[in-house]
Amino acid sequence: MADASSSKQVKTAPILKTKNLQCKNLHDYLKTLPSDILDKLYNHPATCLAVYRELPEIGRHYVIRILFVEQPVPQAVVASWVSQAYAKEHAAVVKILSDLRVWQEAAIPGGLPGWILNVTFKKNMKIALLGGGKPWSVAQLEADSKPRDVPYLDGYAAERWECVLHYMVGSQQQEGISADAVRILLHAGLMKRDEEDGSPVITREGFQFLLLDTPSQVWYFILQYLDTVQARGLDLVECLAFLFQLSFSTMGKDYSTEGMSEGLLIFLQHLREFGLLYQRKRKAGRFYPTRLALNIVSGQNKPQSELNRDGYIVVETNFRVYAYTDSNLQVALLGLFCELMYRFSNLAVGILTRESVRQALRSGITAEQIVGFLRLHAHPRMVATGPPVLPPTVVDQVKLWENERNRFTYTEGVLYSQFLSQVDFEVLRDHAQEQGVLTWQNPARRTMVVTKAGHDDVKRFWKRYSKGGG
Repeated sequence: MADASSSKQVKTAPILKTKNLQCKNLHDYLKTLPSDILDKLYNHPATCLAVYRELPEIGRHYVIRILFVEQPVPQAVVASWVSQAYAKEHAAVVKILSDLRVWQEAAIPGGLPGWILNVTFKKNMKIALLGGGKPWSVAQLEADSKPRDVPYLDGYAAERWECVLHYMVGSQQQEGISADAVRILLHAGLMKRDEEDGSPVITREGFQFLLLDTPSQVWYFILQYLDTVQARGLDLVECLAFLFQLSFSTMGKDYSTEGMSEGLLIFLQHLREFGLLYQRKRKAGRFYPTRLALNIVSGQNKPQSELNRDGYIVVETNFRVYAYTDSNLQVALLGLFCELMYRFSNLAVGILTRESVRQALRSGITAEQIVGFLRLHAHPRMVATGPPVLPPTVVDQVKLWENERNRFTYTEGVLYSQFLSQVDFEVLRDHAQEQGVLTWQNPARRTMVVTKAGHDDVKRFWKRYSKGGG
């Protein structure tokens, strides 16, 4: 006769949770660096100024007030600089400054705790604010025979960056992307090797990446590149310091490469491939920072062409989407969640359907991202009508389509069945219920499911019960 209880592993699909891209800001990224790396970074005035610039207003206030104080300042005194109404903000700023090693605790006479600025940070912050230190480039460049103006640099940056995005969506205009950029996309998990032919294909994180705004895309991409710097044999501190210097450069001005180390020249070529720098030839002695590089650490790096570009999407209450654009990339992005119907020279027409949205959801795109993308690129006519920019019926329906996929929660469990008597079933079921591991039961069929974590305990109980009953 069969055993009174037979347990089976129930293989169910794992819960599909959309993984949000960890697009850290400057401070969040610096907090992940070892303390010795941070101390080396603070040897560069541009780094200190960049960190200071991104501090909360209260944090900047604290740094300036103790910048020229040579002894520790009592923590109680620092806390008294803000009213009690801002106690939470004060605590948050204290933690930020400590995590970034901008200041550190120090005892003052009497044993009271105090704050004192990091010596290296203080020294180079003074240089950044008051002048001094070594100039970025000591070489005097002759006038460029073919100078590049701001509109040219904006166009170049947009073209190079769109090459990366074209490659990700698999459009025909994907020439020009470097093998190094492909390696970064693979390392970041935005693309993966196809199991059949080995060619790179986009991942669900890649779909999310495409719907981000340009500043977030560039910053996330650079963060992923920095993860590979040391594996390339480059100096992370040197590369980061160069990025911070670029963020304070002047748009349309050329800079000399004289005096740069070999590793920094390699880094410069990689930035050139991504569109952050323009250089006519690899061995040219000058380069032009583009708008993608300026203020990159603060996220204010939209190309001028994008800043001045009007929205191009019109969404109607019948779920029709009209995109007034001639950009293949913009049309390809729309095709991520729309069913494209017509394409003209300066207009693409699509429709939001249940299937097209569900396909996007399966790819990892969320309803909030779809709505945010349509709202971000809404045509000026839609914006001029006032809120809401998008038809509420469309927004609600997209979210409802997403909720359809979230009606079920999948968990792993163990199935118990084939009980010889109703009494045996009820005894084991009651024990599982008392332990809080019972997830489902069907008394009529003498079947139940317990959690995978509680399976061992229920199994041991059944063995003890069976022996006692025998």
